[in-house]
Amino acid sequence: MTRLMPFRGDTLSQGQVARVRTLDREPCLFLEVECDRPLAGPARYRLGGHDHVLLSRAEGRSARLEGEHPVIEIPDATISVEHADLQKANGQWVLTDRGSRNGTFVDGKRIEKAVLADRALIRVGRTFLRFHTSFEVDGPAALDFAGLSPGRTGLLTLSPAFGLALKRAEAVAGTRVPVLLRGESGTGKELLARAIHEMSGRRGAFVAVNAGAIPPNLVEGELFGYRKGAFTGADRDHPGLLRASEGGTLFLDEIGDLPTAAQAALLRVLQESEVLQVGSTRPQPLDLRVVAATHRDLEQLVASRVFRHDLLARIDGLTLVIPPLRRRVEDVPLLITVLLARLALAQQGVRLSPEAAEALLSYDWPLNVRQLEQALASAVALAGGGPIEVEHLPRGITGPPVELDQEQEDHRQELVALLREHHGNLSAVARVLGKGRTQVVRWIERYRLDLGLFRGD
Repeated sequence: MTRLMPFRGDTLSQGQVARVRTLDREPCLFLEVECDRPLAGPARYRLGGHDHVLLSRAEGRSARLEGEHPVIEIPDATISVEHADLQKANGQWVLTDRGSRNGTFVDGKRIEKAVLADRALIRVGRTFLRFHTSFEVDGPAALDFAGLSPGRTGLLTLSPAFGLALKRAEAVAGTRVPVLLRGESGTGKELLARAIHEMSGRRGAFVAVNAGAIPPNLVEGELFGYRKGAFTGADRDHPGLLRASEGGTLFLDEIGDLPTAAQAALLRVLQESEVLQVGSTRPQPLDLRVVAATHRDLEQLVASRVFRHDLLARIDGLTLVIPPLRRRVEDVPLLITVLLARLALAQQGVRLSPEAAEALLSYDWPLNVRQLEQALASAVALAGGGPIEVEHLPRGITGPPVELDQEQEDHRQELVALLREHHGNLSAVARVLGKGRTQVVRWIERYRLDLGLFRGD
């Protein structure tokens, strides 16, 4: 439940927080990656109101979805002029190859005709598309990467859920309402926190603090500052990170890891808008705006008396949830484009082999955007200016997707969460699960998880 608790002097107008509005749901086709032009980016095509569409080759990318003969044209020399038909029949969508030279593939298998399941991955030539049976969508019938607007946050998305979070971030950025960002590690919480600060217009600095990375005995001194002589080793005055963010934004990452004593001191700072340095008797006024982030269940920590309920109430003015990458697969090709453009600045002709593209689009990225960025960075380096091949991708990403039922998927996600929380420490994970270390290793192998990524998180 979203709580809006403004700081003193901050009253939100009814229009400041973006309202949830119902979006249309309809079948959509996403052009995800052109292997020979990955920097061209993805596109989204609305299929509602249509019962068929032709996939065709052309000199440039275009979509003519009006009229009796809708067609999506792709500049891929390995696609036939009339390559495949997508048709609606008896409430289902059927993909039919039209005798193309290089064939049509669905989820890695060559087909002549196939009923499309939700999120089916289609390959025509050296181009990948994904079909969604029902997708929340607004905007034009055809939306190309070049036409995407980052808005005030500077962030791009095709995900309705993440798009709503960005709109709400824009709405409250100019206030002092505290924002709590929730999401798994690697989803981009600090990036969104920086965007909120940039939109706020506050003149002070953006100061990022990882609450879990500061040794417990140093937290209060680092956050609140200290006076010379306050304790052994305090040979000078230290203003502290809160003072450093005066007039700006303090980003408290992994706030669920903040020690209890520091929680009480931080609560007083937020209540009184003043900070008392260690070794001082006189508090100093503080103009502070807090954005906090966590991947942990703070309500559960409150119930366990690990986290203060009154501090949670103070930092949770507005909660923004950043979905994990596996819950917004439509953003994977978008991120591939943006990341490759940055990582391969000197290689504007960067290309992907179809096998590498399929591996990137089929993997569920348990460590989210950070893991995708690391995978692409190493692949660009190993490719050395040539096409990115499947062997350039990290171990665990390649190979066919693991077919799991819902119970197995839930178990896999539980294992991923524990590996993330314990930084890949197998013994710690085994203790939590009450299993032997060898059994945990078997599960890691079965679910194709790369243990090294968790240990480097």
